[in-house]
Amino acid sequence: MSSGISRIVGALAVSAALLTANGAQAAPDWSKVKAKNVWVFYPAQVAWERLMTPGRHSGRSKFIAGKNCFSCHGNIDEDPLGSSLVHAEKDIEPTPIPMKPGAIKMAVKLAHDADTFYARMDFELGDQPNAGQDKDWETKVTLMLDDGTVPEMTRAGCWSVCHDDVNSMNRGDEKITKYIFASRVPGDGGTIAIKPEEELAKMRAEGNYLEYWQARINPGKRTTPVDGIILEKRTENAKPAISVSSSTAKGVTTVILSRKMKVDGLHKAIVPGKTYSLGFAIHGGNTAHRFHYVSFERSMVLDQGEGDFVAELVPAAPAPAPKAAPAPAAK
Repeated sequence: MSSGISRIVGALAVSAALLTANGAQAAPDWSKVKAKNVWVFYPAQVAWERLMTPGRHSGRSKFIAGKNCFSCHGNIDEDPLGSSLVHAEKDIEPTPIPMKPGAIKMAVKLAHDADTFYARMDFELGDQPNAGQDKDWETKVTLMLDDGTVPEMTRAGCWSVCHDDVNSMNRGDEKITKYIFASRVPGDGGTIAIKPEEELAKMRAEGNYLEYWQARINPGKRTTPVDGIILEKRTENAKPAISVSSSTAKGVTTVILSRKMKVDGLHKAIVPGKTYSLGFAIHGGNTAHRFHYVSFERSMVLDQGEGDFVAELVPAAPAPAPKAAPAPAAK
């Protein structure tokens, strides 16, 4: 076991106590949930369009033939890819952040109780230089979720919403945020346009969007929850349906995101019998927009079935024993 993962495992009990103290709701007994490693790595300006340009991506033909990103690169290439892209040639990374680490390994645990789904991520950020891009939040941890309605998410994870014209990308427009392919229509001269609002409304009603959850973190302050959807743009909910908590102990940051499995509004039901696609991301060192770490796609099922993760029903952690009352003072 590597020293990094050893520190993560060693910090679990400490961080669980801190999470409870930070006001989090009762969580599963994490000692009964198996962790799986998920690498998140720096993607630079490698957008979907670049990956699908002939001659720019050696795996293009394999992807077209049916291979998914993780099936070729998963748990093999993330660290070397991130380390090469974080200070890559200028047509891939024109504005590198000096001394920024290229990749982060997370220990991820997924579980649920009778009505709530939980995602726990333990990781070491490493020596993150302060990029000064996001003045409000030092760290942001994100989970992206789909239930099969966005097929490219199943195959390409975070790259399904990463495009050349998104803010801070190669042809970026500061007004354009992440979006899914189905929200666009080809235009004259190869341009793309957003679908009419009535079509977008129909897509929302049919659940044809991605859901995202995010914990925004500053040391010493209460962790802030944010959630929303990605359709023609990234849209933040006025009132988040998720709960979040975070702590850091012995250099290991622990983040827990949770949500009721069935919620009204623009939220995907999390139920047994379905396969879900997940994407993980971390903004570290006060970064914003594309200057984050992202994962390849992962799959998840509840209770049983085929998936990278099987989120099982786990009872809540036992409450700490009450302290004995002090003995009365002798008279």
